[in-house]
Amino acid sequence: MVNADTSFPRLVSLAAHDLRTPLATIHGFAQTLVRLGDLGQPKQRYLEMIDLAALQLAELLDELGLAARIEGGRYEPNLQPADTRELASGAAEQLGHERVLVEGDGASVQVDREAMQRGVSALVQAALRHGGLEQVNVRVDGPAISISPVTAASGPVLLGEDLRDLGAAVAVLLIGAHGGSVGLDGDTLSVRFAE
Repeated sequence: MVNADTSFPRLVSLAAHDLRTPLATIHGFAQTLVRLGDLGQPKQRYLEMIDLAALQLAELLDELGLAARIEGGRYEPNLQPADTRELASGAAEQLGHERVLVEGDGASVQVDREAMQRGVSALVQAALRHGGLEQVNVRVDGPAISISPVTAASGPVLLGEDLRDLGAAVAVLLIGAHGGSVGLDGDTLSVRFAE
């Protein structure tokens, strides 16, 4: 029998944590060199690409660590009030208002605001990416957010059943850890937050 300190979720969480130090070094030096700005092209562009990739890796490690804490029963959310409309609008700001159309009125819910913002954005991005769509509609109705259209191919990804998108899979775990739910009704993904 595996004890709690050597369980797979704990090992994943430890790996995600330990990888942050060398990644922070890469990111820090890349940013420093980018700011110097006197390397000429294409070296300057390469450094900017390295810096962006380091940021993306850091975000992936954050998501992996969050999933490991949830699965290992060690997730302690920093609960704060958040408006569901603001969560939806945050996805539109990140992904582009021309790609994400937000409508409706929100409600205040108690969530780990930063993690939930990443989660909502990840679900919207997965609908776009895995559905091959140029635009999605996000409808806010109090403590619920609906994303449509969801294609037959993207539905299982958005539900976390087809593990092809880390952000979407972690979002489903995160919403469940907050007492909420994610479901599919036809071509609409429904996210309901606990009130």
